[in-house]
Amino acid sequence: MNEASSNCLSLVAACRLLARALALALALSLGWAGPALADVRILSSGGGSVGEYLAFFAKVRQSGERVVIDGPCLSACTLVLSSVPRKRICVTSRAVLGFHAPYLVDDKGRKFRSREITQAVNAAYPANVRSWIKRNGGLNGKTILLKGRELNALVPRC
Repeated sequence: MNEASSNCLSLVAACRLLARALALALALSLGWAGPALADVRILSSGGGSVGEYLAFFAKVRQSGERVVIDGPCLSACTLVLSSVPRKRICVTSRAVLGFHAPYLVDDKGRKFRSREITQAVNAAYPANVRSWIKRNGGLNGKTILLKGRELNALVPRC
């Protein structure tokens, strides 16, 4: 195991702990209030920790709630597409999805990208979204935006 792999594994363990501690705060900020069936409405999310979003969307998936994307859903927020069944996600005319390659931060605060992690994130998206990402340059350091008619062709309209 090289130093980068070791740092990555340490970072993953730290992210898991942080994700558990912050999952409730994230859930509340996105509108999740418990097991009652209701819509989870994403009004504006700039993204954040992949672990936090995956934990939150796993709770949404288990709850049976529908996710309404009603504004910007960027970066890690787009993982909703890989976490919640398609039939329980819809978008409004204000929805915008922003995709880019994930980055990691080592214990010294340095940001770096991992080809393997980028490939894993890309593979998690539904096939139609992966195709759109590929047609638009793939996952890299530049954010690509999916909105309007292109979005409505891939994600059901509310």
